[in-house]
Amino acid sequence: MAKDEINAFLGSGTTYEGKLHFHGAVRIDGTFLGKIDSQGTLIVGQDARIDGEVSVGSLMLSGQLQGRVNAAEKIVLHKTARLTGALRTPSLVIEEGALFDGDIAMSEAGTPSPSHPSVPCDDVDSTPVQD
Repeated sequence: MAKDEINAFLGSGTTYEGKLHFHGAVRIDGTFLGKIDSQGTLIVGQDARIDGEVSVGSLMLSGQLQGRVNAAEKIVLHKTARLTGALRTPSLVIEEGALFDGDIAMSEAGTPSPSHPSVPCDDVDSTPVQD
């Protein structure tokens, strides 16, 4: 099986609730409620909706996701992505048009980020620096 070959597919119009464990790559175009755990790649299609906790190697998001996401390698939010929740990843790509509302924790791959409270974006001082 090729590395990028999709070995499972939850099609549009389907709903699944529970836990999903997989190897390789999985594509979801339907609705998933629950927990996803893998070292592989999760591809979330434009019409998909995921509510729950996601822990994967890589996430390619084009649809909607609400919950916590931990990606060991990277997260890509395509222009149609809508994500609400908390992200932890060493690499984050957000295309123009994607919407993200939540917290981000980033560290080098394989390095846990230090324990500290996250600061909501609204609390960050955005006063311009004077020369």
